[in-house]
Amino acid sequence: MRTKGGKTVEKLKIDDFLGYKYLSNLNFSPDGRYLGFVLHRSDFEENRYLSSIWIYELASGKFTELTTGLQESSFVWTDKETLLFPAVREKKDKERKEAGEPFTVFYRIKISGGEAQRAFEVPLLVKQIEALSENSFVLTAIFEKDMNFEYEKREEFLKRQKEEKDYQVIDEIPFWSNGTGFTNKKRIRLYLFELDKSELTPISDELTNVRHFSLNKAAKQVLFVGNTFKDKMEIRSDLYLYEIEPKRLSKLTHEEPFDYAFCHFLGESIVFAGTNMKRYGLNENPRFYSLDPKTKEVKVITADLDLSLYNSVNSDCRYGTNRTTKVDGKDLYFVSTEWHSSYLNRIDLDGRIERLSADNGSVDGFDVHEGRVIFVGLRDMKLQELYDLHEGGEKQLSVFNEWVSRERSIVKPERFTFLSDDGTVLEGWIMKPAEFDSTSKYPAILDIHGGPKTVYGEVFFHEMQFWANEGYVVLYTNPRGSDGRGNEFADIRGRYGTVDYEDLMRFADEAIERYPFIDRERIGVTGGSYGGYMTNWIIGHTDRFKAAVSQRSIANWISKFATTDIGYFFVGDQHLATPWSDFEKLWWHSPMKYADKVKTPTLFIHSDEDYRCWLVEAIQMFTALKYHGVESKLVIFKGENHELSRSGKPKHRLRRLKEITEWFDKHLK
Repeated sequence: MRTKGGKTVEKLKIDDFLGYKYLSNLNFSPDGRYLGFVLHRSDFEENRYLSSIWIYELASGKFTELTTGLQESSFVWTDKETLLFPAVREKKDKERKEAGEPFTVFYRIKISGGEAQRAFEVPLLVKQIEALSENSFVLTAIFEKDMNFEYEKREEFLKRQKEEKDYQVIDEIPFWSNGTGFTNKKRIRLYLFELDKSELTPISDELTNVRHFSLNKAAKQVLFVGNTFKDKMEIRSDLYLYEIEPKRLSKLTHEEPFDYAFCHFLGESIVFAGTNMKRYGLNENPRFYSLDPKTKEVKVITADLDLSLYNSVNSDCRYGTNRTTKVDGKDLYFVSTEWHSSYLNRIDLDGRIERLSADNGSVDGFDVHEGRVIFVGLRDMKLQELYDLHEGGEKQLSVFNEWVSRERSIVKPERFTFLSDDGTVLEGWIMKPAEFDSTSKYPAILDIHGGPKTVYGEVFFHEMQFWANEGYVVLYTNPRGSDGRGNEFADIRGRYGTVDYEDLMRFADEAIERYPFIDRERIGVTGGSYGGYMTNWIIGHTDRFKAAVSQRSIANWISKFATTDIGYFFVGDQHLATPWSDFEKLWWHSPMKYADKVKTPTLFIHSDEDYRCWLVEAIQMFTALKYHGVESKLVIFKGENHELSRSGKPKHRLRRLKEITEWFDKHLK
């Protein structure tokens, strides 16, 4: 127990995250009077997440829970008082789903109240839907080879699908995707759905994955980004314009190869962001371009821009998806990451950029209507809440998670800067134990982020807060390879395990020197994904850490290349080598090469459906350590993927954190 503002608060508990609320899918009504959003929460007993649609009335400030089916994770407005959302509510539909039939049922509901009414059904698994009019929609959905919408042929397809369920035929790469499973000859396809005709018209072809689309409702046009491939997917994409009334598809791709991040209609022009990847490879920051749809003339409107155009600030307290770009009036609103925070900005066709949010933290998503912005933010070491952005600053609107800061002990990270071995300015943070005593010595945990092109910042992170409340010093930093500071800082291609490793060790040395209450004999290290790779690398190069926890890690770049969903293109790009062009280089950068040097007791955490960093990576390191007599343990989470720590099932997330904490308690306390 400790006091906060004169009140007694409790230590943050390991299972407190089960009471957190997560916000997503912000959407203003067409008249701007209401904001719809989705609220998610944990259901521990059923080991799942529950989702419902909420409405915020701007004039009164009133919040109302609109749906009660607890499975409504997305929606769109069809008019100023009606929402459309997908759900499986009827018994016959649940039975069809259990039988494996692909379809999506949509319901309509009025914000004034009443029961949701079944509206229509689409014979596909719909990923995203947008309304063109009351009876016309544009949507993306999962398409499989030989899929047919005619009833008789559909029955044949379902029968054949059932017969083939014990087999997996693969003839392309990637053949699976993290969080999705096998994807061979499956594509996210774009369609026009006309309700009054019950007609579903494909816009993209059978071999194209549609990543992003936007609408010009007045002109009845669809703009979209697609990646077309057969046998092997390359990192590139194309820009397309589809005109609905003449049913004409035009390819607008202006450079080859080029990778388009997103695209929007802006006035009479098209604005998009992307990169040709020529200088910095896959991780190169995109620039903004304008395109005249009549003349096809393309102009770079941000020649000197060097920011990632997304939010890469890490947290384990998010669920659901959020918008990070939108056109409003004459501006495109977008999110960027700069140093350790993400910000909301807007840009016009002349390339003028204005930063709109100022506070440190994270802008997780937003919507804008006639200049009025509401966003989901992580602010002031609080969990997600809704904020109103205006000229005078930011105003918190919701209090869904206010109980955490009111009733629990929250530790604020302290930032400091230091110099790398070559003089580069770096930043790091220390979180003191919640019940800190300057005369005591404390064990510490160094936590390494994934990516590597992401960042740690000053936002709420449950596992770090929990460890600080359990008496640990928590340390974290953004070494070279991290996001937020431009292409050159993020570019560690061909140098994994060198400058980044040096930065992490320099940070640890600096923290120990600055803060004498850290017990240098009781420091542990952990991280996930790239952070798992660095954990594996660290234990093969130093014995300074007394315990390690390697999560969803990489052990061997050669096996990573040939087994994972991104391996064959990511490894070649990030190491400037393939198993055939420079086998020795990939082996030199692989922690497995140094596994015979490990002395550190190590716990491995991995999921059996993690196709980003496949299970064989953890198995290799675990086997190597056991073979050489090092204390180690491997915990495999069944039915989970690379997102275990962020969106895994509640019971699994609890068990994961319990295993990690008990391992550190055993070796550091």
